[in-house]
Amino acid sequence: MIDRSLQVAFQMDPLEDVNIDGDSTFVLMLEAQARGHVLWHYLAEDLSYKDGTVFTSARKVSVKRERGNHFAYLGAPETIDLADLDVVWMRQDPPFDMSYITATHLLELVHPQTLVVNNPAEVRNAPEKLFVTHFEGLMPPTLITRREDEVDSFREEHGEIIVKPLYGNGGAGVFHLRADDSNLGSLMEMFLESSREPVMVQKFLPEVRNGDKRIILIDGEAVGAINRVPAAGQVRSNLVAGGKAVQSQLTEREKEICAAIGPDLKKRGLTFVGIDVIGDWLTEINVTSPTGLQAVNEYDNVNLQAQIWDAIEAKL
Repeated sequence: MIDRSLQVAFQMDPLEDVNIDGDSTFVLMLEAQARGHVLWHYLAEDLSYKDGTVFTSARKVSVKRERGNHFAYLGAPETIDLADLDVVWMRQDPPFDMSYITATHLLELVHPQTLVVNNPAEVRNAPEKLFVTHFEGLMPPTLITRREDEVDSFREEHGEIIVKPLYGNGGAGVFHLRADDSNLGSLMEMFLESSREPVMVQKFLPEVRNGDKRIILIDGEAVGAINRVPAAGQVRSNLVAGGKAVQSQLTEREKEICAAIGPDLKKRGLTFVGIDVIGDWLTEINVTSPTGLQAVNEYDNVNLQAQIWDAIEAKL
């Protein structure tokens, strides 16, 4: 453990919206506080740049596990230079849009002199769904396109498919289409009119009915997992979309997946990562604001946030 108090800022969503029973950022804050570190909170929209300085309007904060009263202290706004901090956590929720990308550029100006977790340049280069394409043989049959004829051909080849936005999160906008579903044309029309981005199309994996596993990696090492089982009649297993968390251990295939991607995650400075695995296939690598710490802690009787802070302090 480091022998001094650190100045730690959390770039995240409003404190009032935090679900203290499931939020990973909340337990990262609790652990930092328990180690004697000074906590600051600010919103991504408050991040600014002027004449070589990246600064923000932030508030000192202390937190406690008490529903409805989970920040014990919230100070007055102060303008702080991020170069004066030891650690900045980039923990605002996606969507991974131009606002998110701009924040990575600004935070890159202070990293690594101020340690930004995760490395902002690598966060920018690793969108959750696209990043998986860097690892051959790990993802299910996949198409990324804006062309409806390509999607038609893909469905003809694979039958049931999943269509989802390339930069979505939390299971939003995910559609399951059977081989004879007549809604594909309307669905593609909706996607293409609402966005300039391609869509991601994947072969439907029936194993999803048994769960979509979230595996936590710290500096490229797998440290725990939780299986998220979709509600009856659903294919989305995200906890925010009604999925249920159940205890789980890693299979041999999952260990193989982690071993394949782990060294690259560590090299890129992606300290805290959550990957999603369905059956034998890697579907997402979550590096923006991964979740799952509290669920794994509860079922495995561990303290993953302490392991993450140990890794961070070792870097300093």
